[in-house]
Amino acid sequence: MTAKNNAMTTYHDVPCPFCSLLCDDLVIHNNKGSLAIRKNGCQLAKQHFEQPPVNLEPEIKGKPVSLNEAVQEAVRILKKSRQPLIAGLGTDVNGSRAAMHLAEKTGAVVDHMHSTGAIRNIRVLQDRGWMTTTMAEIKNRADLILFAGTDGITNFPRFFERVIWNESAMFNRKLDQREIIYLGDKLKPAKGKNRSTRNADVIQCKQEQIGEIVATLHALVVGNEIDLASVAGVKLADLQKLAGKLKQARYGVIVWAPGELDFPHAELTVEALSELIKYLNRETRFAGFSLGGNDGGVTAHNVSTWLNGYPLRVNYGKGYPEFDPYKYSTRNVLKRKEIDAMLWISSFNSVVKPPNARIPRIVLSDTAVSGPRPTVFIPTGIPGLDHGGQLIRTDSVVSLPLKQLRETGRSSVSNVLHQILNTLQSG
Repeated sequence: MTAKNNAMTTYHDVPCPFCSLLCDDLVIHNNKGSLAIRKNGCQLAKQHFEQPPVNLEPEIKGKPVSLNEAVQEAVRILKKSRQPLIAGLGTDVNGSRAAMHLAEKTGAVVDHMHSTGAIRNIRVLQDRGWMTTTMAEIKNRADLILFAGTDGITNFPRFFERVIWNESAMFNRKLDQREIIYLGDKLKPAKGKNRSTRNADVIQCKQEQIGEIVATLHALVVGNEIDLASVAGVKLADLQKLAGKLKQARYGVIVWAPGELDFPHAELTVEALSELIKYLNRETRFAGFSLGGNDGGVTAHNVSTWLNGYPLRVNYGKGYPEFDPYKYSTRNVLKRKEIDAMLWISSFNSVVKPPNARIPRIVLSDTAVSGPRPTVFIPTGIPGLDHGGQLIRTDSVVSLPLKQLRETGRSSVSNVLHQILNTLQSG
């Protein structure tokens, strides 16, 4: 038994890597290798921190091998490949950096498992620009928060606790008077009830109609007249009331989650939200806030942008990074059979599993792969539990250091990828 697992230790101010809020106030107790949350956290954190590690070994076609043998087989596959795909990318900063270097070396296409949602934001940022804020600014200043297409808590359990109904704020002294408004369908507004028990306002419409509602709000804020009794099933009078509230806010914020806007051309809804925010800033102070980027998604896109000037999805097959968010999606390159080998990375116990493509598959993961066995499987540690690291928060302004809490003997994604890189270069 290793030293870190040989005694009972309590860790304070532990960041949680299992959603992109990266809550960094957890208290974790290590009882001879068994972790338990003693303070703070959520059900998501409890599920992952307290799940005991499973004994996994490297495999080639389902047969246990040494790590060196697995690395050698992975290198053989990548050398033979004319166009590999490096996808999943559920890893930390160092893992993402190593993956990008490997992609450059092998001429691979690179994509993240959650890029479909992220691209809805990226296209708007590239084409029109936007005005966004941070978690700290919402916490300290916001007096009105409109949730568009998300309830802000289903996929990010502590968002209200950490940002909305926090105990104190630097500038907004009337936290219980913050006005919460929901726009969308199948949301859980009861979770947004504030501490004075005042319920949030809810404007019901289908997710794909949010853009139409927002465009109408924009017209009303501008001062245009609309000769309709209702828009997308919502009474015009209700929208006029909401438009008035948006204009009267001292610091308003519109929150959306691109991964939850799952319908065709959802980027146009994000664009409508962004354009409304821009116009509101002519009369008051308003900003947008995007919730997303779990499984290292925000980290991967930032690292890609640092290293080559583009977010994901990029292709190094021509000897330089070529960006195309639709052509180089995991789904599309597999569907068109443009890929002859795949390296899938997932080190956060993600619910997203590697595609079952009929090509050689190399999987680096903290959990066993269900279904058909990959050609090569290499177990990796979880950043923030099995090894240290860094992740970038959902608002892309903070990079938080992750702590090692236990020892499982598993290598980090970064270490495994560097072994593959070194073997490629030496061969």
